[in-house]
Amino acid sequence: MEKRDYYEVLGVAKNATADEIKKAYRKKAIQYHPDRNPGDKEAEEKFKEAAEAYDVLSNPDKRARYDQYGHNMGPQGFGGGAGGFGGGMSMDDIFSHFGDIFGDAFGGFGGFGGGFGRGAARQTRGSDLQIRVKVGLKDIAHGVTKKFKISRYVACEECNGTGAKSGTAYKTCETCHGSGVVTTIKRTILGQMQSQSICPDCQGEGRIITDKCPHCSGEGVVHKEDIIEVNIPAGVENGMALNLRGKGNAGRRGGTTGDLLIHIVEERDPILMRRGNDVCYNLMIDFATAILGGRVEVPTIDGKARINIEAGTQSGKILRLRGKGLPSLNGGGTGDELINVLIYTPEHLSADEKKLVEQLAESKNIQPTDSAKSRIIDRLNRIYDND
Repeated sequence: MEKRDYYEVLGVAKNATADEIKKAYRKKAIQYHPDRNPGDKEAEEKFKEAAEAYDVLSNPDKRARYDQYGHNMGPQGFGGGAGGFGGGMSMDDIFSHFGDIFGDAFGGFGGFGGGFGRGAARQTRGSDLQIRVKVGLKDIAHGVTKKFKISRYVACEECNGTGAKSGTAYKTCETCHGSGVVTTIKRTILGQMQSQSICPDCQGEGRIITDKCPHCSGEGVVHKEDIIEVNIPAGVENGMALNLRGKGNAGRRGGTTGDLLIHIVEERDPILMRRGNDVCYNLMIDFATAILGGRVEVPTIDGKARINIEAGTQSGKILRLRGKGLPSLNGGGTGDELINVLIYTPEHLSADEKKLVEQLAESKNIQPTDSAKSRIIDRLNRIYDND
């Protein structure tokens, strides 16, 4: 099914402020919250859809890429949705990421009033990691898979990430009975008021460790060097960021894992210049080839190509090799290679060569006509204007 526009999902304008987006999401999330719609699958999907939209539009970088490319923001980590939800993020993940946005609407603890996540103990989300990946024009043209060694925190294997010795040395918190929250009832002139807060004894985890895991000192995570494989899609641009969900640091004591953000750094090519999806090359030819014409060789992203130079070619003429540029990330076709022809004027001539040029200069065809001057200057001006 085709995805709806994220601004339409939240019911905000494209120039909406961050505060307007947050308020709109809270309104939608409360409307379709599982507690208010028990067993309603359609409401659950709309709840997830709103979370996906908010994940993108609340993040300035993701929002900028969404505004430019739409839902097709790259396959690596974005999945079916630009924010990386794509149906792969559970309701618990949504509450973990955005639970605090509900405020007191569902008992005042991260949106866990009932239904999904009712009484769930608090989990700590691991931090995100960031790396910079350098890519060249050939990588951008065809996509590339790169492997990196990164240091990150992973779940302790000795205790299965629980922080408890052998994974079992813990007990249910007697204060909150495993819910992670305590309920307080106060009498007011308006009647009884009920509120929830994080359990002070277990700090919201719902359990008490009786014997800490010696391998991780009760944290549930250990430091480790991992090899990460990253698929860079064709058509990426300098400054883009790809998101590998779940490849960041693991959360303490069974918490959710953070993400790995891959920032694209485009390396400058020594020969070809990028202009959007086109690549440009400055071709310098000699005076004789410009007059008589001929075949010359030019570099391309994937190798070389031979092209024809017509007799009488002027400096500043642009030749085009169609389809020899870079692909569009959103499937909008492939750019071209633009060849800017420059004519080399000899700086040193022998006496005999000078005589030949002087003889040639006497021909009326050597001097440019007014129309030729105007045509060539106009073409050069258009090139400078585009720069």
